[in-house]
Amino acid sequence: MKRLLLLALALSLTPPAFSQTTPLPLLESAAKRASSSSPAASTPGSQSPAQDIFDEVNELIQEQYGGLSTVDRSALTKDYQSRLAAVCASDPASCGAEKAFPVVSAEVTALGDDHTFFQDPDDYKDFITSATGGNRLQFGVRLATLDGESRLVLDVIPGSASQDAGLQRGDVLRTIDDQPYTYAGLKAAKEAGTPTRLGLERLGTPLTLTLTSRESSSRDLPRLSFLNAPDGQPGKVALLRIPTFLSGGSVAQTVHDEVRAAQAQQASGMIVDLRGNTGGDLSECDGAASAFVPMFTRLSKMAQGSSRTVVRSGSRLDDGRIRSSVQSPALWTGPLTVMVDGGSASCSEFFAYELQYAKRATIVGEATAGVGNTATRIFPLDSGAALQLTILNYAKPDGTPYPVRIKPDVSATTDLTALSKGDDTLLSAAALTLKTAPVLGSGDAQVSGN
Repeated sequence: MKRLLLLALALSLTPPAFSQTTPLPLLESAAKRASSSSPAASTPGSQSPAQDIFDEVNELIQEQYGGLSTVDRSALTKDYQSRLAAVCASDPASCGAEKAFPVVSAEVTALGDDHTFFQDPDDYKDFITSATGGNRLQFGVRLATLDGESRLVLDVIPGSASQDAGLQRGDVLRTIDDQPYTYAGLKAAKEAGTPTRLGLERLGTPLTLTLTSRESSSRDLPRLSFLNAPDGQPGKVALLRIPTFLSGGSVAQTVHDEVRAAQAQQASGMIVDLRGNTGGDLSECDGAASAFVPMFTRLSKMAQGSSRTVVRSGSRLDDGRIRSSVQSPALWTGPLTVMVDGGSASCSEFFAYELQYAKRATIVGEATAGVGNTATRIFPLDSGAALQLTILNYAKPDGTPYPVRIKPDVSATTDLTALSKGDDTLLSAAALTLKTAPVLGSGDAQVSGN
């Protein structure tokens, strides 16, 4: 998952490195709880910084891991302790923490859990910026690969330099400062922070824009737009784009607000767009899903036992205690379709599954990323690095485990070449399914659990 962070480079609105569900990003320090039973425990002050971080990570793996890996974790710790000793052999007493980073990263990979990974200090700093909606140097645009380069505009962050310059979804970047366009050149221009001339095509028409990167918010909240109903049907269709569930809060509240706005405009149906949404905060996801499903329940299985979560009317209750809630919750009762693709991960997979399981929406698109059955937590480490660790897995009350990935009810794809010409093929397919998409009857609003 670290590779997602490195690819984001603040050019993309995709939350870097975080494509698993997180109950809440825990930003407090993960305290060391050294004990004689810990395989890597040592006397404080008697070991190197490298050993300190190794012990810290392995204590968390031993005590907090709640994923599905069957690897012998004690044997794993013993194996990689030997590798750390070899790395620090020349200076065992004062071996720097950075010497442990590649060892710990390899150990976490060997655990065999794609949802668990190590973040070095730079990775973790970037994650914090995205998780809290902080500012960073960016253009504020998310790109897809077309003709061998990341050049097709998929999303533009509101309030960003890209929006101010006039970039739009479907634009194709062709030149940069009058030279053939490359993604590497765009990254360099971002770092330089100087005015950059972008030559692009919009629906086949050449245009030139000037773009300058700047410090701006990484918050990218849900947004509502409207489409004409398909096949000459009367009315309009609401399109709710949810780009991430990790935008410093307010995602769930914004979803409920936008649902009320769609109802006020008397939209005949709604399409929720989760394409490329790599996830985020599970509380935000739950709150958002409750704008479409009256109530749902799940069991969380972790190292310390199990807990029961119930979500209803914009509120999430864990073992009977309110965890999060929205003000003035809304409930969409009309036809509903949800778009997903291979970039829809973690929280967006949870969202789609809850609606699919409740038979509340038609899911249209491609099979999702495949990280939809567990949750992870970020544990900050004393070195400035962090460990993203799977702490639990999920099941429905009847014991049915959550699926690894979501399989759509209707298969469709986004043809990027067609998108560059103004034709969003997946959106068109989704709009057609609204004719037969599920609706919520008055009796359904009283459903007591699923």
